[in-house]
Amino acid sequence: MTGPYGYPAHQPGPAGYGPPAMTPRPNGATAFLAALLGLVGAITAGYIPIYFFIALPSGFSIGDLPGLVLTVLGLYLFAALLLLIGALSAFFRSVAGAVLLILGSLLVIAAVLVEPLAFNAPYGLYFRFQFDFDTFVALVRVVMFAVVPLTLIFAIIPPTLKYLRWKPSPVQPSSQQHPYPRQGGW
Repeated sequence: MTGPYGYPAHQPGPAGYGPPAMTPRPNGATAFLAALLGLVGAITAGYIPIYFFIALPSGFSIGDLPGLVLTVLGLYLFAALLLLIGALSAFFRSVAGAVLLILGSLLVIAAVLVEPLAFNAPYGLYFRFQFDFDTFVALVRVVMFAVVPLTLIFAIIPPTLKYLRWKPSPVQPSSQQHPYPRQGGW
């Protein structure tokens, strides 16, 4: 069968041939939420050791602190760093950002669970003191308690990873014949 002007008409090929079907771009709302919550988690997790170091009395050095307290403060700092880098990476659509958000969230959760042991306080008394909101640090900790598990959940769910893994398909050159004959040049 021929088309106008004697050119062969475009015939559809067998199934599976031709340019691949365009896949729709996944929604990035969960990745954006994970990154935003990761930034808040990084700020709150980083604030705690910085406040603790500033509040040390004069004549008292960091080396005088027990090893478990230093471990908890180190966990908070390292988790804040991972959450910050993970959030920025997730904003730039990197799967590594989601992995760093997951690791940072798990480190914060570990630090929260080890902190009462480091200060020889029962868990009930520790959390009751935090939820009294007597100090700004307690408010920061409660925000961290709420934000970090949400960061972990939003970083783990499949829509986030699907969005971060998605790459647009390259544009295929069109193999169709032009409907009009080519004009001869000079």
